Amino acid sequence: MRITWYGQASFGIETDRGITIVTDPYDPKLAGYRDFPDLADVVIMSSDNDDFHCNGHLVPKRDGAEVINALEVAQRGGSYESHGITFRAIEAMEHLQHNKHDPDQNGMYRFVVDGIEVGHMGDMGNPFNEAQVDFFRGVEVLLALAGSFPTVELDELKRIIDATRPKLVIPMHFRTLRYIPRDILWISKFLGYFPEEEIDFAFSSSATITRESLPESTRVLVMDYL
Repeated sequence: MRITWYGQASFGIETDRGITIVTDPYDPKLAGYRDFPDLADVVIMSSDNDDFHCNGHLVPKRDGAEVINALEVAQRGGSYESHGITFRAIEAMEHLQHNKHDPDQNGMYRFVVDGIEVGHMGDMGNPFNEAQVDFFRGVEVLLALAGSFPTVELDELKRIIDATRPKLVIPMHFRTLRYIPRDILWISKFLGYFPEEEIDFAFSSSATITRESLPESTRVLVMDYL
């Protein structure tokens, strides 16, 4: 699969079959990142009411494309199939002391692409309960909220990583030079939880990941935004 980090919690993931999945699309005017350049077949959003995660209408789409609300999937049985890919979801919640608005529900989700289990942490802002930890067991590529408050605190994130042991952790939702609100941490805080020898840099906004290229134990892959 080919994965591109657009910025914030949004990735474009292209399968070997040419199916493109876009996760948690932001509003470029609010977030500071570029307009979405790629045509999507599936857009999956952690909720439908957060301007930094829910802008499926701003993503260009191919004919027959589908927009999925992960929270609705979680509330309606926990599984949904689109374009031959099964998306599983579990309910989550923004930080209960959110500094900008009342906390909203959202969904964390996972899916299999080219035989690789990918997990996305949505807009989770609180300690994980046992069911939420179990949900991420077996995930091989974890798209992890690495900017701390108002999403999950870094101590708790490291606990989840240690408990679920993904092969590859790709940090997202951290402060960058383009991110307008400036209300989250720089990536250096998250990287301080790992030895330097366990951290890789893509030096690009895109990377190709195969089953054969997955490491044997957890490593961090830091990507540039598009």
